[in-house]
Amino acid sequence: MTVAQPAKAMDRVLTLELVRVTERAAVAAAMVRGRGDEKLADQAAVDAMRTELNRLDIKGRVVIGEGERDEAPMLYIGEEVGSGNGPEVDIALDPLEGTTICAKNLPNSLAVIAITHRGGLLNAPDVYMDKIAIGPGYPEGLIDLDMPPQEAISRLAKAKDVRPRDISACILDRPRHAKLIEAVRATGASIRLIGDGDVAGIIHTTAPDDTGIDIYLGTGGAPEGVLAAAALRCIGGQMCGRLIIDSDEKRARSERMGISDPNRVYRTEDMASGDVLFAATGVTDGNLLQGVSFNQGIATTHTIVTRSYTGTQRWVLAKHRLSGGKFGFID
Repeated sequence: MTVAQPAKAMDRVLTLELVRVTERAAVAAAMVRGRGDEKLADQAAVDAMRTELNRLDIKGRVVIGEGERDEAPMLYIGEEVGSGNGPEVDIALDPLEGTTICAKNLPNSLAVIAITHRGGLLNAPDVYMDKIAIGPGYPEGLIDLDMPPQEAISRLAKAKDVRPRDISACILDRPRHAKLIEAVRATGASIRLIGDGDVAGIIHTTAPDDTGIDIYLGTGGAPEGVLAAAALRCIGGQMCGRLIIDSDEKRARSERMGISDPNRVYRTEDMASGDVLFAATGVTDGNLLQGVSFNQGIATTHTIVTRSYTGTQRWVLAKHRLSGGKFGFID
């Protein structure tokens, strides 16, 4: 059976070009990981990612980035990147997902990017988002934000033909999640608490046999939610998200960004539509990706890159000869 190409299909050459973007950011961040300096690590990744993005033949617009223009000098929301030639695309990125993780050299820090056609990504304000996500292979609508966590765990266990105690949930370790954690544990399910990195946490639901994570639950950043949705569009899985707009200032900011219904539940394709390209490179070792390693002037990177139209997943293990520059390497 032939799958019809989407009306706005991305050039597949860009798929591998994105690998260079996340590789460069990951190497730059890895050079300063474990030093306890979050700002230094984040700035290194931002500088490197922006440099590589501007080499791409695209007319790119950052939709999910480092923040508003007055908060972020580079890769801010609305910034134009690329050579100015080629297709018009929207970009969601996090040059260093898990800055604290990188600064402490803990697992699952990533350099992440997703692109799709212009208008294909939710222009999410920098607010919290309620999220629930599972991997591929389940009936659509199996889980929903409006169901109690006990029901979500029970439905997922039934779909997997296991007991609730065999389910493992990933939740950000935050005081606001105390009741959620209590409810999940009451089902008998186990919980993996993470300090940061909920993009990685959601991606981990796509490979539970490798990661030990079946479901993601809880509240995290809305921009990270869009990035995670882009990953699920390519890798497979289900996600629901709802913005938490709990002040007049957030409501006004959301309206300026085109959010008309603050109570809307967004599903995966509402947050990332069309032909989506997604890439992530490990900065520190994790459940799915190895972190950057250095040996005798060589940096080794491990990347996943995928495309929603084909569903092809490429795992790229690359070795880069380091240049004389502080964060540079030679392709």
